[in-house]
Amino acid sequence: MIREHEDIVIQTVCRFFIPFMQAYGLYVLAHGHGSPGGGFQGGCILAASFILMTISYDLKEVKRRFSEKLNVLFCSLGVFIYAGTGLVCLLLGGNFLNYGKLSKILPTDPVMARYYGMAAIETGVQITVMAIMVSIFLNLVTAGKHEETVEEEDAGDNSK
Repeated sequence: MIREHEDIVIQTVCRFFIPFMQAYGLYVLAHGHGSPGGGFQGGCILAASFILMTISYDLKEVKRRFSEKLNVLFCSLGVFIYAGTGLVCLLLGGNFLNYGKLSKILPTDPVMARYYGMAAIETGVQITVMAIMVSIFLNLVTAGKHEETVEEEDAGDNSK
């Protein structure tokens, strides 16, 4: 994705728009377990903000802000939050993801424990979906050769 020239209008609009997309993705997460939305939708919105950044700038800029190692860390972290919440419920004598059992370790009643458990699950889902969607997009764009593509862009920048 080497660009001959940069479009300042597109970059300026995206620089303004991307933070609002990310804030909206977090809003969808925060209100998702009580209204339409949630982790999957919020994760897709956050991933779309990184995809928009790739389209408006270049792959090197996205790699600078969201490296492949960080992406793998987010994939793992999201799954860990989801599975960890279910495992804690199992250890407390309930079924997997029986959030009411979390009231044994949280200073609240079972109803609010369910609310907090759903919030934890949705957060794990959002992190995982965002990281996986970005990873899928980057694999499609680079044909699975992330590092070689970035190195080629760096070599192209140095030759100018």
